[in-house]
Amino acid sequence: MPDEKTYHDPHVALTRIYTRGGDSGETSLAGGQRVRKDSARIECYGTVDELNAFVGMARVSAAEDGRTARLAEILLRIQHELFNLGSLLATLPGDLHPKQPRVTQAEVTQLEKEMDEMGAATPPLRSFVLPGGSRLNTELHAARTVCRRAERLAVSLAREEETGGEVVRYLNRLSDALFVYSRWANAALGAAEVLWAPNEASSGRR
Repeated sequence: MPDEKTYHDPHVALTRIYTRGGDSGETSLAGGQRVRKDSARIECYGTVDELNAFVGMARVSAAEDGRTARLAEILLRIQHELFNLGSLLATLPGDLHPKQPRVTQAEVTQLEKEMDEMGAATPPLRSFVLPGGSRLNTELHAARTVCRRAERLAVSLAREEETGGEVVRYLNRLSDALFVYSRWANAALGAAEVLWAPNEASSGRR
């Protein structure tokens, strides 16, 4: 394990974004190892990065209305946690540093607490729901589906390599939380949920 002298503070100042180092289809992990850009580890933390962008879009929408301001604060915290998660995934277990940001059971427990509180403020679930009712709801559902994809990739990666921390557990709980948040958002905004109608006519058939 690296000692404290080898730890690099994550607060960096980049003077140039492009390096040409990835032009051959490889990139570097945090420990300096070169890997293919389509490797399982890169695919996993790249999807976590994608998820962070979707959560950011939902956060901006939540911040635009005082009724969902609390959710905006929660989503900002989650964005930081996802960056911590990406840091874990970008580092091989043997290169993890004691000071390195990480996701632990404490973050999982916090998500569970918020789900319980916000779930209690939403109507009982009477049917499967479709994304819709409000823009914020649909953005949270989009984030949820990306989160599930990140979770599947993390499960695949964990089968082959050590992932460290609570990666799979956090993503599993976060996807549930995003579903609860989506329902809470509609309730807070006074928007009706869109319920699945399994017998609804389709393709012109009656």
